[in-house]
Amino acid sequence: MIHGRKRFVTVLTGLATAAVVGIVPTTPTYADPDIDDVQAKVDRLYHQAEKANERYLNAKQELASLDKQLRRLKADQKRQQTKLDQARGQVEDSIVRQYQGANLSAVGEVVVSDDPSKFLSQLSTMSAYNDLQTQRFKKFSTELEALEIRREAAQEQAKEIAKVKAKLGKDKKIVDDKLDEAEELLGELEAEELDEMTPPSRGDQPLPNVPVSGRAKAAVAYALAQVGDSYVYGAEGPDAFDCSGLTMMAWAQAGVALTRSSSSQMGDGAPVSQSDLAPGDLVFYYSPVSHVAMYIGGGQIVHASNPSRGVRIDPIDLMPYSGAVRPG
Repeated sequence: MIHGRKRFVTVLTGLATAAVVGIVPTTPTYADPDIDDVQAKVDRLYHQAEKANERYLNAKQELASLDKQLRRLKADQKRQQTKLDQARGQVEDSIVRQYQGANLSAVGEVVVSDDPSKFLSQLSTMSAYNDLQTQRFKKFSTELEALEIRREAAQEQAKEIAKVKAKLGKDKKIVDDKLDEAEELLGELEAEELDEMTPPSRGDQPLPNVPVSGRAKAAVAYALAQVGDSYVYGAEGPDAFDCSGLTMMAWAQAGVALTRSSSSQMGDGAPVSQSDLAPGDLVFYYSPVSHVAMYIGGGQIVHASNPSRGVRIDPIDLMPYSGAVRPG
């Protein structure tokens, strides 16, 4: 958290008036915003927005997975429909062939011959195809049942997708509302006070020389090169990032694919203790996890912090530590 000077202002005219009438007010009628209080509130709003953004990103991953499953179900359903049509054709063909030689009325009913020899021939024909007919009806019934199962699964999947989409919209609104609240608070400060809360530029944070080898070298170099860039919820670069967007893109430079949210990235590598951290390791914060950073050595991290501070270097103990993993 950034700590600035505190400024308390009481309204002198109010005190003067009170002195005239002999009343001493117990509290001032007006006070300018305390910059530390505003900073604390803004940071709290940013963290609430980040937690909502985390849920949003997880829901997006879930939605992508559900969409993929639904496409497979629909393709499977189409194949099953083809099998069902084939089974139906076989059953219809079996019925037609079963009654070959029989006399059919105009309405399609079987007419049994009065001639005993012809009657026996009809019975023989029906008996010969009876087993085949039974098998084909059984196959038809099985394929129909399989198709219905797939239809129901697809319908349930579609319902689940609708739920996740509603969740996406809700969490996105929370992010936007919290960000608007923070900006409204910042808008109450004067220019000189805002300067105290302005994130450092690249020049204000000299980049350390991080000794690192292997695939982590490319990941660390990329993350450090973004110091000074903006923080935007849901952004993955090239000029703005959120926390997991930065780590995902950094490790992509090393050929390692990470998932999109900080909580899911906790499963994208081998767990490592804080005492064994090496540059490039991912460090996670809060419980449940809602922020991720990259360790760069010397007790420091590089991370996309929040909209006020952007991508920057900070001490590893800046936030409540939750764990770490080593990707790749």
